[in-house]
Amino acid sequence: MSDELLEIVDKDGNPLGIAPRSSIHGNPSLLHKVVHVLVFNAAGELLLQERSLDKDVAPGKWDTSVGGHVSPAEDIVWAARREMEEELGVDAGEMIFMYSYIHSNAYESELVFTHSCVHNGPFSFNRDEINAVRFWTVEEIKNAIGTGVLSDNFEGEFAKYLSCCQTPRSSGP
Repeated sequence: MSDELLEIVDKDGNPLGIAPRSSIHGNPSLLHKVVHVLVFNAAGELLLQERSLDKDVAPGKWDTSVGGHVSPAEDIVWAARREMEEELGVDAGEMIFMYSYIHSNAYESELVFTHSCVHNGPFSFNRDEINAVRFWTVEEIKNAIGTGVLSDNFEGEFAKYLSCCQTPRSSGP
C-alpha cells in the first residue's frame, strides 16, 4: 500500500506543502488537517470507538466517534462525511460544525475540525480500524478521564466540547 499524502498547513489551515503520512506522523512540527465527528444518539450519549491494536496512534484506546485525515485540497465537510461512511458505514445526515483547534503531542500536530451529528445506529464499523463502538454517557466519560482508557486526543476533544457546547437535542436519522 502506498503512503498516504497529507497537506502540511499553517495554524489557519493555509496549505504549505504536501508530504507522505510517514514523514508527518512522528514530526510534530508538521501540522496537518483532520476531521472529527462527535456522534450522539437521541438520548445525548456520545459514541466512542475503540481503536484497533494495529493503529500507530493510540492503539486500543477509546477515541472520538469518527476521525480521519483530510486529503490535500479536500473539502472539510466532504472529508467528515467520507470518514463517517468509511469508519461507521453510515451517512452522517445533518452535521453541525462545532469548532476547530490544534492538538499537539510528541508524535504529531493536527488542525482539527470538529462536527457533530445525531445517529442512533446501527453501525457497520470498519473492523480493520476499530475493535468496538458504544455509546457513553457524559458521566462515564468524565470518570474515564486520566485512567488511560481514552486517547489523549479524545480527552482534549472532550474538554473542548464541555467548555463550549451542549449535546444536540434533535432526533437522529
